[in-house]
Amino acid sequence: MTKTAADGFGPDQIAALFTRDGRYLCARWGRPVAPVIFGLSDETLEIFRDVTRAALAHTGHPIAETDPEMGANLMCFFVRDWDELAELPDLAALTGQEDLPQRLTGSAADQYRIFRFDVDGGIRACMTFVKMGGRLADIHPAELAEAMVMRALLTFAQDVTPSRELAELIRAAYDPVLPVAASDPSHALRLAARLPRL
Repeated sequence: MTKTAADGFGPDQIAALFTRDGRYLCARWGRPVAPVIFGLSDETLEIFRDVTRAALAHTGHPIAETDPEMGANLMCFFVRDWDELAELPDLAALTGQEDLPQRLTGSAADQYRIFRFDVDGGIRACMTFVKMGGRLADIHPAELAEAMVMRALLTFAQDVTPSRELAELIRAAYDPVLPVAASDPSHALRLAARLPRL
């Protein structure tokens, strides 16, 4: 099969990025993204804002100050330790998970992401929780911001590493001709066809 310039991102590789437990799902944002970030210094916060704006500009998707229903719909929470999440008001109502701090404390995860969807399957909201310790402690803020934003733009079934090729894949998924959400693995063929060719 002909490979794309996306460093091996042929249809099979793309399908694997969006398949969890045998189920394919590739969804993108269906409404303007209204981001808000908690737990960062002002200097680092500005870096995250700039990276978020740049990533959305690359996809051609709009950014907004507020979402009419939710206020903010892309929410990033940064903590030193998962126990700090217990101090967030209405966390259970926000996430739909009563024991999230306890579960994350008992795991080896350094990040956790929750998506919410509109009726048409497009992303309605994304909540990202990040523990700024361990392997993330020494990562440059711009590098971390790029990774967090890219992982929130599509429903990746696994962690992905920022790269030019991944950025091209994300941009392809935001082609207005494609549906905002797809559950048929043949969708990966349509994504592959939109990537730059060797």
